Amino acid sequence: MILTVTMNPAYDMTYRVERFERGQAHRVRSVEQRIGGKGINVTRVLNQLGKYARATGFADHAFAAAAELEMPVDFVHALPWVRRTVVISESDDGTATALWEPGARVSNPHAAEQLTIRVAGLLPDINGLVISGSLPGGIDPGLPAEIARIAVDAGVPTICDVDGEALRLAAEVPGVILMPNTEELERLTGRVPVTPDEVVHAVRPLLLDRGTRAVIATRGADGMIAITPEGAWFAELPEVLAGNPTGAGDSAAAAVIAALSERGEPDWPAILVNAVATSAAAVVIPVAGEIDRCLRTRIAPTVVVEKLTTSQPTTA
Repeated sequence: MILTVTMNPAYDMTYRVERFERGQAHRVRSVEQRIGGKGINVTRVLNQLGKYARATGFADHAFAAAAELEMPVDFVHALPWVRRTVVISESDDGTATALWEPGARVSNPHAAEQLTIRVAGLLPDINGLVISGSLPGGIDPGLPAEIARIAVDAGVPTICDVDGEALRLAAEVPGVILMPNTEELERLTGRVPVTPDEVVHAVRPLLLDRGTRAVIATRGADGMIAITPEGAWFAELPEVLAGNPTGAGDSAAAAVIAALSERGEPDWPAILVNAVATSAAAVVIPVAGEIDRCLRTRIAPTVVVEKLTTSQPTTA
C-alpha cells in the first residue's frame, strides 16, 4: 500500500469556457466539482496505475465522507471547512487559469500529533509515502519534515512535494526525495538555474551536504531532471503537449513512488521516463488527478533521456 498525506485538501472546481477574457462575462460550457488536493490527485493516479493507495491528512467530516465514496481514506477531522480551488479551462487552446483559496485554519492543538501518530501506525503496512501540497493555517511548517523523517527511518521511500519553509525543512531530512517545480527549486537553492546542467549544480549541495536521496525537478514543458548520488538525467518529450498542467506534477509523483514502492534498486532513467509520460498523460485531461492511460503507453517510448554530468564546473 502507498499512503498519501494531504494537509490542505480542496474541492476542485473546473469551469470550461470557449475563451477566457479578463473583465468580460463568460458563458460557462460545463462545470465539474470533485474532491482534490495534491495528495488526493496522487492517490487517484496511483489507483489508475494499478497501485493500492490510501489518502490521509486533515479534513472536515463532509470532505472525508465524500472522499470515502471514491478511495480508501483515513483523515484526521481537524478543519472547520475545506477550501475550493477554481480552474478556468479554455477549450479554444487548452489554456488553464487557476485560483487557489488559502483554506481554513486548524484550531485543534492536537491535530499535528494525531496525524503523525496515524501515519506512524500505518508505516508497517506501506511501501511508499507521498506528502504533498500546502499547509493550512495553524500547522507548523516542520510537520512534513517530521513525518518524512519517521517514514525514512522506517525504511519507507518518501516523497515530499511541498513548498516554502516546509520544503526547506524537508530538505534537511536525510534520505527524503524532493520534487520541486522551477519556482520552488529557485527558492530552495537561492539560484535561478536555467539549463539542465545548472539545475544539477544547484542541487548537488542537497545531496552532498544533507543526504537527500534524490531531487526530481519538474519543469513543465522543459522536461524533468533527476539528480541522485549515483548520477543525473534529463528527460523530455520530443513535442510538447498542450492542455491543463494542473495536476501534472502530482501525476509525476505518483509514477515515481509507484516505481520506488517495488523495493528493488531504482532505475532512475526508467523512473524519469515513466514520470514524464505520466505527467504528459495528465496534461491532456481537463481535470486534475486523471491520466490518459492509452496516451501514456503510446508516448513513453518517445521520451528522450540524456545523462548529465555531475562534476563541478571549473573556473579559470
